[in-house]
Amino acid sequence: MNASILMAALAAALFAAGAAQAQLHPMSDEELSHTRGQGLIALSNTRLGGFDFTRIALDADVTLNANLRSMRLGDYRYAAREGMGADIDIAHLQFGRSDGSAAQRLVQIGNPYFEFVYRDSGNAAAPREAVGMRFGFDSISGDIGMKINTLSGSLRVEGKAADGSAIALDSRSDALGGKRWDGSCSAPCMNFTQLGAVRAGDASGPSRDFWVSMLKTGVQFPAPPGTNQLPDMAQAGMWMNWRDKLSAINATGALPPNLPPGR
Repeated sequence: MNASILMAALAAALFAAGAAQAQLHPMSDEELSHTRGQGLIALSNTRLGGFDFTRIALDADVTLNANLRSMRLGDYRYAAREGMGADIDIAHLQFGRSDGSAAQRLVQIGNPYFEFVYRDSGNAAAPREAVGMRFGFDSISGDIGMKINTLSGSLRVEGKAADGSAIALDSRSDALGGKRWDGSCSAPCMNFTQLGAVRAGDASGPSRDFWVSMLKTGVQFPAPPGTNQLPDMAQAGMWMNWRDKLSAINATGALPPNLPPGR
């Protein structure tokens, strides 16, 4: 699955997830005077570190159940670490699960967005240069199954070993900063083989820093809404960021089922 197909698949799933039917009715001036509204699409612009960011957000809360398989993004040669030959190689990414409660079938997503990145080009004829884009969510909570082969990104998942001791999967332990990381680490830790699913969010609120970027140069993105903590700098190529409030559902690598109702 290439990057453009991934973005299109997630966008289609999000819009389909919130499908509804409505019928238009005329409103009187009196009714209109007592009505307030806001557009479904929100546009905003920010600037940081010489980069301009234009965000187009779906200003809505969405519930999602979806299965994505064989995601292979950023397939090109990278001499420093060829690895699996791609920046991101994820065998399974499942939003929701079918072996728990009805609520666990769905993942809650807030304000999904696309954000485009530009910088000054130094060319008066074309003053702005497109650097890339990212797709993400302002918030996400629920159970997500994932089997990762290779990851370029900043990822941290808290977990527990068989003896109950705390362990973690953290890309910051990688010598190359998380570029085409295979999850290897020095014990005690959690690796990709042990990771089968995560729970996003906790009692204090949802996870707030999930996004995937596609860039031709490294970019420092702004802090997520409601925080002052800047994310790790995204490297060129495909890059996934997800560190906030993630806990492993198990440390055995078991992938929860996510089957349609009745199966």
